[in-house]
Formats: sequence, C-alpha cells, structure tokens
Amino acid sequence: MVDEIRKYRFLTVEQVAEELNVSAIQIRALLKSGELRGFQVGGRNVWRIGASDVGDYIAEAYRRTAERVAAGELPD
Repeated sequence: MVDEIRKYRFLTVEQVAEELNVSAIQIRALLKSGELRGFQVGGRNVWRIGASDVGDYIAEAYRRTAERVAAGELPD
C-alpha cells in the first residue's frame, strides 16, 4: 500500500482507510472535521485525499502522540 501512496497523487477514502487500518467512516469523519485534508469531487460524498496530505496527517499524529507521551498522558 505504501507504494500505492507514492504512485498516485490522490487517493480514495477506501485507500486511505486501508493504509491507516481504520474504517472508511472514520476517514470521512476526519475529512469533515478538517483533521485530514481532502476535497469533494463531483457527486455526493466522493472524496479524494492527496498522498502528501496522508503523509502530513501521519506526521502530525506522531507529533501529537509524542507530546502526550512526554506529558505523561499515555500509559507505558
């Protein structure tokens, strides 16, 4: 799947969900909240997410997690 992210400029909700090992519903929630950047194309609920935006989301998730670990908010 990592090769797929590198190969394509834009991914579907389903592709991103598979890459992050979460449901498509969770990805749509992230898109609607603005936590994950994406855009709607044409019809209803058709989203595309830039491969670089997926990378940015992952980097930000690592950063937030590291902050929580450092603050002692997460158990060992």
